[in-house]
Amino acid sequence: MGPVSHWMIKRFIKYYGVDMNIAQSTNVRDYASFNQFFTRALKSKARLLDEAELISPVDAEISQIGQIDNGSLLQAKGRSYHLNTLLGGNAKMVNLFKQALFCTLYLSPKDYHRIHMPMTGLLTDMLYVPGRLFSVNQRTARVIPNLFARNERVICLFETEFGPMALILVGAIFVGSIETVWAGTVTPNRLSQIEHWHYSEKTVLQRGAEMGRFNMGSTVIVLLDANRLKWLPELAASNKVLMGQGLAQQYSSPELAK
Repeated sequence: MGPVSHWMIKRFIKYYGVDMNIAQSTNVRDYASFNQFFTRALKSKARLLDEAELISPVDAEISQIGQIDNGSLLQAKGRSYHLNTLLGGNAKMVNLFKQALFCTLYLSPKDYHRIHMPMTGLLTDMLYVPGRLFSVNQRTARVIPNLFARNERVICLFETEFGPMALILVGAIFVGSIETVWAGTVTPNRLSQIEHWHYSEKTVLQRGAEMGRFNMGSTVIVLLDANRLKWLPELAASNKVLMGQGLAQQYSSPELAK
C-alpha cells in the first residue's frame, strides 16, 4: 500500500471523524489496504459487554426497533416491508419469526465494522439472498420501498437459550463482500440465486465473539423470540449504540410476555 492510499485513509478519518484512539493499530501505516483499515480491530477493552441478556452486535444507529406485526417490519415512518421477502421466502424461518422482535442497526462509514454475537448461539442455518446494493442510510430508507428486502443479504440462524435468533447482514453500496467466521467470504454470488447451508455439526459462538464483518458498511437486522425477551424501554429509533451495549432483557415472569 503506497503513500496515496495512506493519504486517503487519513482523509477518510478526518472527514468522518473516526476515533482511532480505540483502534488496535492507531497508525495508518500499519494497514496494508483500505479494507484492512475499514475492518480494523479495536483494543481489547474498547467495548465492554453489558449484563443484559442480549447485547448490540455492532456499533450503529438504531434505524427502527419494535415487534413484527402480522409479518411486516417497519422500515421508516410510513413504510413497511414483509418478513417473507426479507427471509428469501424460507418458510421455516418465516414461521419462527412471524411475531418476533426486530431491531435494525445502521453502520455509518466511521463505525467499527466487525459484527459480534448478541448472545451465545448454536449455528443451524445460513441463507444467502442475492439482491441490489442500494445505500441503506436513513434518507434512502425513507424513499426506497422494501429496501432491506431488496438488497443482497446473508441470514444467519442460531438456537439460543432464549429461543431462535437471526442476524441478517444486509449489503449496501460499496460493500465488496460479507464475511462470517465459519464460512469466510459469502458474497457476491456469481450465480445470483438463493443459497442455503444447514449445519449439523455443533458450531457454538459465544456471546461477544466476532461472527462476521462487512467489507465496507451496511446494516444488521436482529430477530428474536418475543415470548422470552423484550427490548430495553429506553431504546428508540435514532439512538446510537455500541457493540456490547444492552439491547434486550428477559421477562421476569413468563406471564408478563402474554
